[in-house]
Amino acid sequence: MTSRSEHGGVQAVRTMFDIIEYVADRDGATITEIATDLGYAKSTVHRHISTLKELKYVAETPDGYQAGLRFLEIGHSARQRQQGHGMVKEKVEDIANETGERAQFIVEEHGEGVYIHRAFGERAVRTDPGIGSRIPLHATSAGKAILASMDEQRSTELIEALEFDPITESTITESERLYDELETIRERGYSFNRQENLKGLHAVGVPVLGPDGDVIGALSVSGPSHRMQGEWFEEDLPKLLLGTANELELNIAYS
Repeated sequence: MTSRSEHGGVQAVRTMFDIIEYVADRDGATITEIATDLGYAKSTVHRHISTLKELKYVAETPDGYQAGLRFLEIGHSARQRQQGHGMVKEKVEDIANETGERAQFIVEEHGEGVYIHRAFGERAVRTDPGIGSRIPLHATSAGKAILASMDEQRSTELIEALEFDPITESTITESERLYDELETIRERGYSFNRQENLKGLHAVGVPVLGPDGDVIGALSVSGPSHRMQGEWFEEDLPKLLLGTANELELNIAYS
């Protein structure tokens, strides 16, 4: 049974992270704004903000409090621990330069896709929310490539936990349809996203496997649907990504 002090400790942690996430989403937030919007007492917010400021996780500005640059240190450390970090970054940049579009590398964490690397070609559209942002696995090419390549038990657990809320008119909203598509992805080795996460955007994704055969993440290229179509989209981009993923897997295995 959870003790009173343990419960209070857990709640205090939740409160602090509520405040951190609120501050991180804004250019500046006052204690009054934080307390009002989150429904906490001003004294509670003040205590947490004071502690976060002392630890350099928030900074005070004329407009209120902002997320501190200390988070950069933590984010950099987390990304550096990703397998093949440097090699993946280089390949993402190569893909963006060769295609002229946006390229990215995404990993799975807590059932969501997380942007680890991205690069922009000369005609790329900047539609993604940025490094560290989370996206639904079932509605993205990289996410579906990851789901199709991971351990079947883990994949099933993630799929069964999905709510399948429609993001666009093209989003997959049924588990059976997703299972069928993942089987197709396994057979051909790559996945497509046709306006499933953002209207007007298409993408191609391929998984990247580690030396033990487990999926590390996925490479993908995305761009406007009027450019991402025909042979370029259906054949050329998949070949490019599959070749890049193969090189990357070999480099990681023998580095």
